[in-house]
Amino acid sequence: MDRIICVVGPTASGKTKLAVALAKAYDGEVVSCDSMQIYRRMDIGTAKPTPEETEGVVHHMIDVADPDEDFSAGKYVSMAEPILQDILRRGKTVIVAGGTGLYADSLIAGRTFAPVPSTGKRAQLEERFAREGADALLRELAAVDPEAAARLHPADKKRIIRALEVYAETGRTITQHNRDSQLQPPRWQPVWIGLDFDPREALYRRIDRRVDRMLADGLLDEIRALCASGVSPRATSMQAIGYKEFFPVLRGEVSLEQAAELCRQHSRNYAKRQLTWFRRNPAIHWLRMHGEEPFDAIFASVRQNIPDFFR
Repeated sequence: MDRIICVVGPTASGKTKLAVALAKAYDGEVVSCDSMQIYRRMDIGTAKPTPEETEGVVHHMIDVADPDEDFSAGKYVSMAEPILQDILRRGKTVIVAGGTGLYADSLIAGRTFAPVPSTGKRAQLEERFAREGADALLRELAAVDPEAAARLHPADKKRIIRALEVYAETGRTITQHNRDSQLQPPRWQPVWIGLDFDPREALYRRIDRRVDRMLADGLLDEIRALCASGVSPRATSMQAIGYKEFFPVLRGEVSLEQAAELCRQHSRNYAKRQLTWFRRNPAIHWLRMHGEEPFDAIFASVRQNIPDFFR
């Protein structure tokens, strides 16, 4: 087992606080695996940890991309893997913490991703997508990679283009590349800690409070500032939950409360998807909370699953 602790779970479940406590207890540093906290100037809507919340613990993989920058799991692993290795090399504990399951799993697996050389093929495919439409490119993909074509929705422009690009650049389908990568044993052997709530309504109450707090902290002003700086509302980063729901408010199309309720609902739905993803991992030690436990009791329960050699 490696000196790595992964703290995962749904949004608003308390991962940041637990990760900081574990880092302080086991001489560690946190490597965030949140696909939205990577973006600079997107602080409130992503629930990015504040200096007060980090309590002096070093956090990596936060504020590493601009809001109009394309990002991917492959890029995340290429940046986070050297950081993980450096922390271990210095004899410290790595605390991987966040709710983006693909990022966490890919980092721990040491998964490789199909290369993306700058040959112009992606730009050509994007032009063809605009000119010919999704159905035409999906038919082309189905001829070489029927599995990928069958699982992609016509609206999923990014992944359709990516699948065709990989085949054009490598001569291998993205399905085959992913299958080969998944057959490799994981590179790292961490301790996995998962956070959940029973009853589920306890988690939903935490989500509701988080949305209210984001609005009180100035979420609308943050969105206005991003737009004023030139970030397009259509950018991938701005399609995140906590941002996309409030553009109609700024346009005067819906009330703030209507948008807030939609944000709460989207966050609950996302929490369900996160739990579905993480429950596929049999190595996770689940801590199921009721919502009223003092943090000291939660932390004591978690430490029971940490091997002695971490001490």
